[in-house]
Amino acid sequence: MGVNARFNILDLVDEALLGRLPAPGGPQDGPARSRTPAGRGGLIQSPQPIPPAVPMTRLFIPGPTDVSPETLAAQTRPMVGHRSQTITDLFARLQPGLQQVFNTHQRVLISASSGSGLQEAAVRNCVAERLLVCIGGAFAERWFDIACANGLPADRLDVDWGQPHTPDLLEKALRGRTYDTLAIVHNESSTGVENPLSELAARARRVNPDLVILVDAVSSAGGVRLEMDEWDLDVVLTSSQKCFALPPGLAFAAVSDRAMARARAIPHRGWYFDFVLLDHALSQNTTPATPAISLLYALEVQLTHMLAEGLDRRYARHQAMAARVQDWAQARLGLLAREGYRSKTVTAINNTRNLDVNELNACLARHGMVIANGYGPLKNRTFRIGHLGETRLDDVERLLGHIDAFLDGQA
Repeated sequence: MGVNARFNILDLVDEALLGRLPAPGGPQDGPARSRTPAGRGGLIQSPQPIPPAVPMTRLFIPGPTDVSPETLAAQTRPMVGHRSQTITDLFARLQPGLQQVFNTHQRVLISASSGSGLQEAAVRNCVAERLLVCIGGAFAERWFDIACANGLPADRLDVDWGQPHTPDLLEKALRGRTYDTLAIVHNESSTGVENPLSELAARARRVNPDLVILVDAVSSAGGVRLEMDEWDLDVVLTSSQKCFALPPGLAFAAVSDRAMARARAIPHRGWYFDFVLLDHALSQNTTPATPAISLLYALEVQLTHMLAEGLDRRYARHQAMAARVQDWAQARLGLLAREGYRSKTVTAINNTRNLDVNELNACLARHGMVIANGYGPLKNRTFRIGHLGETRLDDVERLLGHIDAFLDGQA
């Protein structure tokens, strides 16, 4: 692209920002601000007024999920230096709660990133020879793509979208070629499938006791029981905006001593996601780079809330919501995932009536609610209902009532 073309694009962006957007509240509030003279500067002379707050919508999607007012409010605390004693003490308080959620005595690393960032961290730190990725949906596909983008030798173990991986299938693949690392998505939110993680891990260990097992628990950790230590897992990663019911922006990885030893032997781990560097900083209750301080305040509040609810009760609540949605879906439409492998946090519903999902969402929006369309090749063939985080069974009942009215032509 030439220099003149670049400036023309900048001018168009400037035009869109300054000359074409109405002032908040509509024309009665006056004309849009005039555009500054054309040229390389095109600078905004004064800031635009903050637009009015959008009314809250209840999110019945796989994430982000609704955040409690108390947790949101925690982010408004005054800013402090990230090397201050305040933040050191905060990190020290966070670690025991995170370990409880992951059911581990291992360290839990905190990253200012999405869960996809820690997918990349896991493969860069742990794959020394060859990786096997269990693929049955969009986020396992992403993990494989990340490994390939980093130049790591990787193979796929594919099942059809909507199907689980079984221990027999996994054992056959592990015996067919030598792998030092295995990646499994515990809960595939694109398909509503929960893989049988404990059984898969046990079978993998039988084949190769030294295998490093990586688990994407982005849409399950905090809402579904995960036994990091008991199941002998090596990296279990998740992000803040799903079952933790936090705003997006944080990711967590419980990392075993086996995975940390593997990382130390790998010469090119990168810097930002270097497990060894992150672990060293965590031992001093800090991070190598500036952390997301406001989100850490929110994390402390939300961890306190999660543990006060009780993890067993939290798991039971998620199971009850899943059972209600799935019983309803079987009666009215149909389910993508088969019995015994259905997610406890997100349900993928077969669109057997050829519903217009956008029209359904428009109806739900009038009641302050939203669901998710199918993902990728499943778009419009399925739609998804998220029942995770701080959502309660009463919330689910209200949602299903409005969908029933839509299906019956009474909306």
